[in-house]
Amino acid sequence: MIKRLANTAGLTSAALEDWGKVAEPVGEPVAQLRGTSPTDKDKEPDFGIWECSPGKWKRQIRKAEFAHFVAGHCTFHADNGQVIEIKAGDALYFPAESLGIWEIHETVRKTYILLP
Repeated sequence: MIKRLANTAGLTSAALEDWGKVAEPVGEPVAQLRGTSPTDKDKEPDFGIWECSPGKWKRQIRKAEFAHFVAGHCTFHADNGQVIEIKAGDALYFPAESLGIWEIHETVRKTYILLP
């Protein structure tokens, strides 16, 4: 069955679910997560819309991920030393075990899919 995400261009932050604060913040402010996912997590890859307010925190996702950033500005500091500036319009692939520090400068929104 094909599943559809909301139109990210017209979706307000208030329309997204409150996913709480990031699990491993690095300093202040502590970033807040919001999002939505139509995924039946036991049956298919996790995908959806993810939004994060400014802050700095450790990335916990160990699966491979493809993401298209539709709003905001951030920097990803990978544990392997690579530093990636990310802005609205960028699309990225994170291989499995791509761990590091997210530094959110301006609230970021992305569509994503976590790959098995």
